[in-house]
Parts: sequence; structure tokens; C-alpha cells
Amino acid sequence: MAVDYEFKDKYNINDLIDIMRILRAPGGCPWDAAQSHESIKKNLIEETYEVVEAVNKNDSDSLKEELGDVLLQVVFHSVMEEEKGVFDFDGVADGICKKLIERHPHVFGDISVNGADEVLTNWDAIKRRTKHQKSTSEAMNSVPRELPALMRAEKLQSKASKSGVDIADGDIAEYAVKKAEKLKDGITEKTVGELLFAAAAAARKNKIDSEEALTKISDKFLDDFALYEKAPEEEKPDMAFYD
Repeated sequence: MAVDYEFKDKYNINDLIDIMRILRAPGGCPWDAAQSHESIKKNLIEETYEVVEAVNKNDSDSLKEELGDVLLQVVFHSVMEEEKGVFDFDGVADGICKKLIERHPHVFGDISVNGADEVLTNWDAIKRRTKHQKSTSEAMNSVPRELPALMRAEKLQSKASKSGVDIADGDIAEYAVKKAEKLKDGITEKTVGELLFAAAAAARKNKIDSEEALTKISDKFLDDFALYEKAPEEEKPDMAFYD
């Protein structure tokens, strides 16, 4: 039996919250009701990457749809906590509004800034103060381990650099080569990890997004392999080692 619900020509965030409450309630959807934070946590990651895909494709229609999917995940998690009496969607909105006001004193307060770099510096300082991070290592520990490994490496290096621990710009190529040469002594998890960490450092020092760089070279490999696969046997290029 269908639930008693008022259908509309146009819905808003309150309707989305109500729909999720209905889906989770007795008589609603068995699948939605059975979910937990843990069971759907990967969905949020997947939906976020689909937003990024829409941005990369400059597809506004897809962007609107995928942002809706991300918003659904936020509402889903919020309603679960609402059911336990911990917080609700309004609490989530209240928290982020207060954070934005607090971290933009140059807009909502009497602080003056000179450009975007100073905004970021202030943001980091306010973040460390509000999270009671007394040392750089505490700030580094706040970088989620669940981030993509290259992204996490760059963030950790960047935080360390602000405390004066970094490799000189002129030494970065030598540093990367040194780590690559260690592979000659044996390819292990440690040596591969060191090489990737060096690659992340090289990208960061040259203002290159390592994740984006690897994505683009993977795209190139995909295109090249497609050409290799289509080529007649006698004309196939050497793909034994990818150049």
C-alpha cells in the first residue's frame, strides 16, 4: 500500500528530508531502513567522484543530478543520527554556517587580508586553534588516512613544509631519482612507496596535482592500448614497456 504523500511540481530540501524519513520508517523501504553509516559510506565517495566527472566534462545537467546524489547522502546520514537523537540536518547546516563565519573574519569580522594566500594562512591558523592542535604533527594527524594516497602525501608534506621541513626546490629531481634508483636493490612495498612519495613531492613543489597527472597519463595509456589492440599483428607497436 502506497504511503500518503503530497506530490508536488517542485520540491526543496525539506521535502528531501521528509522523503528520507518516510523511506526509513516502518512501512517504508526495507533497503533504506536496513542501511547504516558503515554500509553506505562508500556511496558518498562514489557520488563525489561522479560530481568531479561532471565538472571535468563541463556537463551542467549531470552536475545538477550528481550534486543531488551527494546531497542525498548527507541527508541519509543526518536522518540516521536524527533517529538516535544525536543531531539532524539543521544541526549539520548550523555547524557549517558557524564554521564559515568563524573562518572568514575578513568578511564577517574586522580582520584585513592581502590576497587569497593570506586567507588560506588565516584559515589554517583558525582551524588549528579551534581543533586545539598545538603542534604541526597534531595537524598532520588530522589529515584523513582514507584520502587517496598521493593526495594525502601532498597534504602531509605541505603541512610539514609550513614548519620548515621540506626539500629544496633545486634538489627535488635528484631526490626523486635517488628514490627511483633504490628499486635496483629490490622492488618492495617500501621502495615503491618511497618512489610514489617522491613523485608526490615533485608534483607539489611544481604546483602539479599528482592525482590529476596520474589520471591523465592513465588516459593516455588507455588510448594507446586501444590503438595497439586494433593494429594488425605485424604493425603492433612495442607495448612491453610503456613509454
